[in-house]
Amino acid sequence: MSRSKPRIGAEPVARQGRARRMGEMLPLVGATAFRRFGFVQSSIVSRWKEIVGDRYAHVSAPESIRFPQGKRADGVLTLTVTPAHAPMMQHVVPVIVERVNRFFGYVAVARVTIRQGEIARAAKAPPRRELEPVPIELGESLRSVADPELKAVLEALARGIATQAIGVPILGKVR
Repeated sequence: MSRSKPRIGAEPVARQGRARRMGEMLPLVGATAFRRFGFVQSSIVSRWKEIVGDRYAHVSAPESIRFPQGKRADGVLTLTVTPAHAPMMQHVVPVIVERVNRFFGYVAVARVTIRQGEIARAAKAPPRRELEPVPIELGESLRSVADPELKAVLEALARGIATQAIGVPILGKVR
């Protein structure tokens, strides 16, 4: 069994000798993945709502940007649009092209193609539960607090604890 020889001209990568934070490495990983699917800048995906506005971002999502060979201008932006809104989006394509080009700062997109499909929605936050009133035992102990800001914070804390412990009696008084 023969050992493979190191390639001629290949030098080992020097280590920097320090641990890197995950935040330093993640943009590079995301940028590589986005570039693979046709995005030069990953920010067009993450800032789509900011680029086109709430109305259009709710029914569309960028799928890819394809540029002519060797260029980074006059590309074709492919959008995924909910089927019911595709005719409306065809009418606002010039507006979308203008907004995307304004975002890039140059004529990055010349054409838009629309593909009908479902848009992945972000998970909604669970509904907030109503806060329970401050238990009488805790309310009496908070009367002696002179600072109104501190009193308001302690009351909010007591309400939060009471909300989490629904059905659990609070034993004793807080002093």
